[in-house]
Amino acid sequence: MAKFQWEGTTRAGEKRRGVIEADTAGAAEERLKSDGLSNMRVRREGGFNVNIQIGSGVTPKDLQIFTRQLATMIDAGLPLVQCLDILANQSENKSFQNVLRGVKNSVEQGATFSDALRKHPKVFDELYVNLVAAGEVGGILDTILNRLAIYIEKAVKLRGQLKSAMYYPAGIMFVAAGVIAVMLLKVIPTFEKMFRDMGNAKLPQATLVVVGISHGFINNWYLILAIIAGVVIGINLARRTAQGRELFDRMLLNIPIVGPTLRKIIVARFTRTLGTLLASGVPILDALEICGKTAGNKVVQQAIMRAREKISEGHDMATPLAESKVFPTMVVQMIGVGEQTGAMDAMLQKIADFYEEEVDAAVTGLTSLIEPVMMAFLGVVVGGLIIAMYLPIFKLAGTVGN
Repeated sequence: MAKFQWEGTTRAGEKRRGVIEADTAGAAEERLKSDGLSNMRVRREGGFNVNIQIGSGVTPKDLQIFTRQLATMIDAGLPLVQCLDILANQSENKSFQNVLRGVKNSVEQGATFSDALRKHPKVFDELYVNLVAAGEVGGILDTILNRLAIYIEKAVKLRGQLKSAMYYPAGIMFVAAGVIAVMLLKVIPTFEKMFRDMGNAKLPQATLVVVGISHGFINNWYLILAIIAGVVIGINLARRTAQGRELFDRMLLNIPIVGPTLRKIIVARFTRTLGTLLASGVPILDALEICGKTAGNKVVQQAIMRAREKISEGHDMATPLAESKVFPTMVVQMIGVGEQTGAMDAMLQKIADFYEEEVDAAVTGLTSLIEPVMMAFLGVVVGGLIIAMYLPIFKLAGTVGN
């Protein structure tokens, strides 16, 4: 435990200062926030405390374990404050530990559990908070938490599948770029020097082209890096605009081979999220708004929000989803059946189960397809450079033989 000096403003607008003991500056801030202070400045007593943290510091696995354990404890009849205290003390993640202590303090001061969670949006997103609120109102918090734990577990699995499909080609491209750069900077200039020492022998056209590429790379490498950096920065800046983000997301969905896999992942996430929300008693308009915010794709978000608007006007959900041409026909038809039978949540969960299996097969097939394609690409490029450099040697060997 360390001592931290703090300054802050109370709810009444009064300036206060003092000293508090905590493990980190973040923990001190959480405790002060729970006491109703704002506009705080916290620093380690006797010096400056630099506490740099990227993101929330809480992994989906931490959240999933916490949710499952909390559901079990509440189902066993333990008071919520005691559950939070136990889980905070046993958490190995210091950041999550501080967050849970802040939530516990807020609940002790009279806030509802969902309101206490809402103070930590980087850890507990809108989906999580709204489901907990529905569980509190309906008196089924343990059931809701179990559903949340299953949802988080499946979401983590989907994210992992997508990453595994992208890591392999990214790794191959990185290795290919490194090998090509070494050949252009080191290997080809060595061969060129050797050819010059051989006299005025006429080099094959392929060799001349490769030597020219090597010269261009050596003389203009800084320009090439600047262009690459400019393209990356330009894409990132464009994606921050509404039109740029929509264009980029639409292109992703239309990429051959990769696009259909992304669509399946999006459908699985949407149906799982919406099914979980509806099964937990969240109104459909609120549920669709949350699904739109968590869609992860601007085109899909627009389609969901358009469906929400039509439902608010008294229309069904299947028709606007079909008009968007984002969701597969089978999904739209099953949603329509769910609306007619009144079993929308169960139908959505079945769709999610089906598409998660489809994602498994698609990712496996994508990986199997990408592997030989990337290896062939690497072989053609590197092999072409090597052959171009050895052509004069083969020519010289043939001349000497004759």
